[in-house]
Amino acid sequence: MVRFKHRYLLCEVVSDDPRCRLTLEDRVLGTLVRDTIARVHGTFGAAACSIGFAVRYLNAYTGIVLLRCRKEFYRLVWSALPFITYLENKGHRYPCFLNTLHVGGTIRTCQKFLIQYNRRQLLILLQNCTDEGEREAIQKSVTKSCLLGEESAGEELSDSGGEETAEPME
Repeated sequence: MVRFKHRYLLCEVVSDDPRCRLTLEDRVLGTLVRDTIARVHGTFGAAACSIGFAVRYLNAYTGIVLLRCRKEFYRLVWSALPFITYLENKGHRYPCFLNTLHVGGTIRTCQKFLIQYNRRQLLILLQNCTDEGEREAIQKSVTKSCLLGEESAGEELSDSGGEETAEPME
């Protein structure tokens, strides 16, 4: 039995229109990427990337997309992403582009990168906010995300071996 290796491309949908991200569907985005690969790389690119290509994760609120493809052909997918200039869904056409944030070998490495990326983005928002209420809300989000990261790291390192008890949330 042969194991096929994959690459995961973590992308962000960037658009001026907020309705663009809210209308995202994994089926539509997968079809759009496949069509773009066929347009840019021809039939070879379409055939090479059609096997093993999938949209593994899509968050419509943040615009984060995780694409999976075969290891041998991830550069074909990666090179075709800048040619996506619009998203068409339900008769509407929204101008947008995909910004590749990270290329990883596992979903877990992409998740770790995404946590660090979101922390950096929150700190940038904290520096740019003008209102004191906004500043407090962002500081609360940053401290909460840092505490969650430390708790999950502590859980990975600890080897209790016994039953875990659920603690009430504050």
